Amino acid sequence: MTNLDIPPDTLLPELPVVAPLERGLEAALREKIDHKTKPPGSLGRLEALALQLGLIQSSLTPVIARPILIVFAGDHGIVAEGVSPYPQAVTVQMVANFIAGGAAINAFSGVAGMALEVVNAGVAGDLHALPALHGLASVIDIPIGPGTRNFADQPAMTRAQALRAIAAGATRVRHHAALGSNVIGFGEMGIGNTSSAACLMSRLCDLPIDACVGRGTGLDDAGLARKRAVLAGALARHPASSDPVEVLATFAGFEIAMMTGAFLGAAAQRMTILVDGFIASSALLVAARIAPAVLDYCVFAHESDESGHRQLLAHFKAQPLLSLGLRLGEGTGAALALPLLRAASAFMEQMASFDTAGVSGREA
Repeated sequence: MTNLDIPPDTLLPELPVVAPLERGLEAALREKIDHKTKPPGSLGRLEALALQLGLIQSSLTPVIARPILIVFAGDHGIVAEGVSPYPQAVTVQMVANFIAGGAAINAFSGVAGMALEVVNAGVAGDLHALPALHGLASVIDIPIGPGTRNFADQPAMTRAQALRAIAAGATRVRHHAALGSNVIGFGEMGIGNTSSAACLMSRLCDLPIDACVGRGTGLDDAGLARKRAVLAGALARHPASSDPVEVLATFAGFEIAMMTGAFLGAAAQRMTILVDGFIASSALLVAARIAPAVLDYCVFAHESDESGHRQLLAHFKAQPLLSLGLRLGEGTGAALALPLLRAASAFMEQMASFDTAGVSGREA
């Protein structure tokens, strides 16, 4: 486990600067795509992916280099209100499972050929007591605190903590960019984090909480009704604000705040970002309010089975690559979508053009 210094509250960091995607190569990329040995548009969404990869990398031959998936973990004080059927202890137990290589994301990132890193953004349990620290996933121990406060009563974190978490997430991304990664995905683990995501969505999209709340890890009807009531009360308790950092501090977990910084940091580094499900999209919602150009760098991996996620995708005007009924989190959808990015890169590099193959093109 690696411990890294994060800035103290007295040295608040600046937010990463995200430049809009440059489109100078767009015409040349479209021409290259259109002249491959296929009817125009016949590779469907892969053609749009190839175009986006080329624009992000400023290259006519985009490549997938050292793809990495970071899972951010953190605990939530709101769990004390009974919003999850699972106890808070499951967060640290699942972190141990990631480390030991036994989680879905371990299996899927391995299949996809993605490196996997687990970041302790603010887990309540003691990771140093875990017996399997020699396991399969690297662990970065940079907690902002031992879980957030209960936002039913008070803001989940201070603004200073939110900014420190954003900075820590961006720093992790810069580390991987320096190692050569140009594709990145984010996952999360945190019992109670669908409650945070629902409140972020409700406040920032100006939607009623009932439109944002789902069953999370499997609430029954009574549990869902309680969750809606708790979150409605929490939203009423805290004054409305359009400041994304203030909204983040009020309702998020430390893992969501770090993921927000990771989105910003990845876009600032001109990386292609694979966006996972509901929790990751709530972090992206905050990031996009801070720097709207972050969306230029995002590939939406899948449509989650969590009801709020479909509305978030509509808000982003996004077309997800997959629809598999997933609602696990962990970055599983992002890992499953990576082979499609590999395919888009491969056809740009390996597929012949009509001229080079000696194949007659379409007649005018």
